[in-house]
Amino acid sequence: MLGEGHDVVRASEVGQARVDDEQILQLAISENRILITLDEHFGDWVILPLSRHPGVIRLKVNPTTSKKVIELLLPFLRRHSLEEFKNHLVILSQKRAKWVHTAQLPSSAV
Repeated sequence: MLGEGHDVVRASEVGQARVDDEQILQLAISENRILITLDEHFGDWVILPLSRHPGVIRLKVNPTTSKKVIELLLPFLRRHSLEEFKNHLVILSQKRAKWVHTAQLPSSAV
């Protein structure tokens, strides 16, 4: 659906529509996929600390139509390599992209 050679899987297509965030993130990690979400509470660090992962993009789109999502997401993905997203949470809106490095240092390194 997204196009331009992106391999997109919706959570609902793999029986994950009603599971919790941790399960969705674990599936994305196991398949080495960047997780893209509209859920503003996804990855609440108190409940679900993000550490090592291929990347999470939290979209802020209004209205949340497929057209609006694609208009925001495709140009952004064109400007970045997949490697740049590793261990980052990106909060993406029309006005800005906020990058948060989420990988935690091993306790022995602190």
